[in-house]
Amino acid sequence: MTTPFHHEPGTVPGPVPPPECPAHGMAPGGLRRFYGPEAESDPAGLYDKLRAEHGTVAPVLLHGDVPAWLVLGHSENLHMTRTPSQFSRDSRRWRALQDGSVAPDHPLAPIFTWQPVCVFADGANHERLRGAVTDSMARIDTRGVRRHVNRFSNRLVNDFCLQGTADVVARFAEHLPMMVMCAIFGMPEEYDDRLVQAARDMTRGTETAVASNAHVVGALNRLVQRRRTDPEPDLASWLLEHPASLTDVEVTEHLRLILIAAYESTANLIANVLRMVLTDPRFRARLSGGHMTVPEAVEQTLWDEPPFTAVFGRWAVGDTELGGQQIRAGDALLVGIAAANTDPHVRPDLTADMEGNRAHLAFSGGPHECPGQDIGRAIADVGVDALLMRLPDMELSVEESELRWIGNIMSRHLVELPVKFAPSAQQEIDADPLTVMSRPWAQNDWEVSSPARSAPAPGYGTEVPPPVHAPGASPQRDGAPAIPGQRGAAAPARLWQAVSRWWNGY
Repeated sequence: MTTPFHHEPGTVPGPVPPPECPAHGMAPGGLRRFYGPEAESDPAGLYDKLRAEHGTVAPVLLHGDVPAWLVLGHSENLHMTRTPSQFSRDSRRWRALQDGSVAPDHPLAPIFTWQPVCVFADGANHERLRGAVTDSMARIDTRGVRRHVNRFSNRLVNDFCLQGTADVVARFAEHLPMMVMCAIFGMPEEYDDRLVQAARDMTRGTETAVASNAHVVGALNRLVQRRRTDPEPDLASWLLEHPASLTDVEVTEHLRLILIAAYESTANLIANVLRMVLTDPRFRARLSGGHMTVPEAVEQTLWDEPPFTAVFGRWAVGDTELGGQQIRAGDALLVGIAAANTDPHVRPDLTADMEGNRAHLAFSGGPHECPGQDIGRAIADVGVDALLMRLPDMELSVEESELRWIGNIMSRHLVELPVKFAPSAQQEIDADPLTVMSRPWAQNDWEVSSPARSAPAPGYGTEVPPPVHAPGASPQRDGAPAIPGQRGAAAPARLWQAVSRWWNGY
C-alpha cells in the first residue's frame, strides 16, 4: 500500500493550525502530524491510527509539516537499523535539506544537523569513531560504577528522607544519572543543578536551548583540555589516547553525545520504573514478594515505557520499499521504538509479562545500537533498588490521573512523581574516597547472568571471560570454593549482609 506525501520536499506546506485547534493532529492533506497535542498526549493512540491507515510504515509530518516516514513495525525497524546500505545515518542525504525545504533554524535542527560523531557516520568512518567509544567504555569497571551509583543514591535520599514527601523525579531521577556520568567522564567537580537543568533543557527545543548547550559544551571543553595534558583513568582520557586519534573536537562532541543520550534516557528510565512500581499493583506486589527483581522490572519498563520513543533519523540511500511503502532516495525515516515495542505481531497481548525478553528496541538496533545501554541498566537497577530499600513504604501522594508528561518526537518524560513515606533517618555515607571506575583489563560482566570462568589477566584490548567474582559465580581457588566456614548462629545473617552489600556496590 502506497500513500504518497501531499507535501513533497520543495513545496510550501499549507498554514499550520494553532495548537488548540481540534484539527491540529491532521494536516490539510490528510496526513497526521507527529508533533503537537495529539502526538504528545496520546502517542499510543496515534500509533494505532497510523497502523490502521497505513500499515507498518506510515507517512507523517514533522514540525513545519515537513514529511517523513514513521516505521511502526518491529521487523521493519530491525531491517532499517540493520541495513545501513539502504538507510543511512548521514543527515546530509536528506533531500529536504538539499533543496532548502528545511531551514537551518528548524526546531529539530539540533537533532538532525550533521556533526563529526559516530551517530552521523556510516562505513569505515563509523567503525573508527564507534570503535573509540566502545573500546573506551569497555574499560569502565562495572563494580566501580555500582559503588558510585549506590553511594550517590543514598546521598540523594539523605536530602529528603526526613521530610516524608518528595518529588522523586526532581530530587532523584534527574540527578542520579548526571552524578554518575560526571564521575565516569572524570569531571565530578562540574556536577551541579545548572548542569542537570542544561542537559534537560537543550533537548526540548526551548528558547534557552542554545545557551544550555553552550554550558554543557563549555564544561566538556574544559575537561578535554585538562585531560590532554593531565590524563586520568576516566572516559575523557581514554577517548583522547585511543589509537583512532580523535581530535579534541571529536572527543568533545562524543562526550556531549554520550552525556546527553545517557542522561536523558536513564533519567526517563528511572522515573518510568518508579511510576510503574507505584501505580501498578502487580509490580509492587511481585517486587516485595520476591517474585520479580528490580532488573526484571527495568526490562519490563523498557518494553512498556522506553525512555526514547523514537529516533530521528535514517535517510534513504536510494529508492527502495519498506513495509509496502515506496521510499524515495533522500526521504527521512524515524525509528519507531515505542511503536515497535507494541507491534501486535510481536506483542498481541500488551498485558503479558516480558520477563527475560530483550527483543525490545529501547536501545535501537544494528550498528548504531546504544553502546552504553548496560551502564544505563546498572544505574537504574542499583538506583531504584537503593531508593526502595531506604523508603520501603513509599507511595504516590497524588492520584495517578494527575501525573503529567512532556513529550516530543524523541521522548516522553514524566514531569513529576510526588510521593509520601514515613520519615526515615539519614544514612551515614562512607567518607573514604571512591575508587576509580577503570578496570585493569577488558571484560564484559555487566549482566547478572554472566557466566563465571577463570582466566589470567591479559592486557587491555584482549577479550577475556568475566572474573570468578561475577554475580552468580562462586569464588574458587585451586578448584575449591574459597568460602570461609560459618561460625555461630549469626553467620548466615552476616553472610547475607555481606553479599547484599557487595551486590549493591559497597
